[in-house]
Amino acid sequence: MQHSTLVNNAQQDKLAVDFCGLSLTSPLVLLSGCVGFGEEYTRVAGFSNTDVGAVCLKGTTLEPRLGNQPHRVAETPAGMLNAIGLQNPGTDHVVNTILPALDFNETRFIANVSGSTVEEYAEVTRRFNDSPIDAIEINISCPNVKEGGVTFGNDPEMSARVVAACRAVTDKPLITKLSPNQTDITDNARRCIDAGTDGFAVINTLMGMAIDIDRRVPVIGNNQGGLSGPAIKPIALLKVHQVYQACKAHNIPIIGQGGMASVNDAIEFLIAGASTVGVGTALFYDPLVCSKLNKGIVAYLDRHELASVTDLTGSLTLNNPPSAACAGG
Repeated sequence: MQHSTLVNNAQQDKLAVDFCGLSLTSPLVLLSGCVGFGEEYTRVAGFSNTDVGAVCLKGTTLEPRLGNQPHRVAETPAGMLNAIGLQNPGTDHVVNTILPALDFNETRFIANVSGSTVEEYAEVTRRFNDSPIDAIEINISCPNVKEGGVTFGNDPEMSARVVAACRAVTDKPLITKLSPNQTDITDNARRCIDAGTDGFAVINTLMGMAIDIDRRVPVIGNNQGGLSGPAIKPIALLKVHQVYQACKAHNIPIIGQGGMASVNDAIEFLIAGASTVGVGTALFYDPLVCSKLNKGIVAYLDRHELASVTDLTGSLTLNNPPSAACAGG
């Protein structure tokens, strides 16, 4: 597999990552819901899936879904709200029609499994297990569906049940997408590890709202949506670090995601504890951002005399906490 924009093998070696047993040529992962089923951005001149280590396909349910009523997307200060509602053609169509059309020599492809019941998650996972897909992401944290979704993701017990059910029907790597909209993300992570997850995606979008002040109604047809973009990056960084600290003894890799828009952002996620970095909202205003990120990460590694991007993961050194005498205002 050759990168379209990385000019030599030495650079490729610096960017290579092992994630859940998969060899990735870059730490960049295109996030579910942002690139359709892996083909949308290939229509853009200069874009190539070979610039990323993996592509997470759009959330897929057992049966086709039309999704939510419009409006589904709204720009916000330093971010974007979306409430697509898992519109998709259903698992059989994805497995039988879409997957055969993808070029698995370009990059790794990760299915995104969604459902309204534990049984639906398991059945969708089972069907993807009999496909050429490289790994399966369990979407237990979508804030834009009324049943399942974030309901499962905010309940550690339900999260673990979904993971266990999916684990029972596949031997492919399982990546659990964790919700930031919960009391203790680390407790959820630990239970998912016990249930059999191989990796995490941290974090999904935060719940948010935008209001049309002239009509005095929510802009989003679903009333609320998932907030993504630079506005949520500080929260995402903290959650990545918390999950990394809680789970590093188990050697569970993390896709750090949420507001990543620049080389510095990507490096921050890696230092916080991520093994790979998700690219989502940034693609909407710069479809060619991934090649720039790859080059920028290599330049950082060279500047700091680091042999590999893996040397960055979890390298954060915390400051000493303030003493009691200095605490407060």
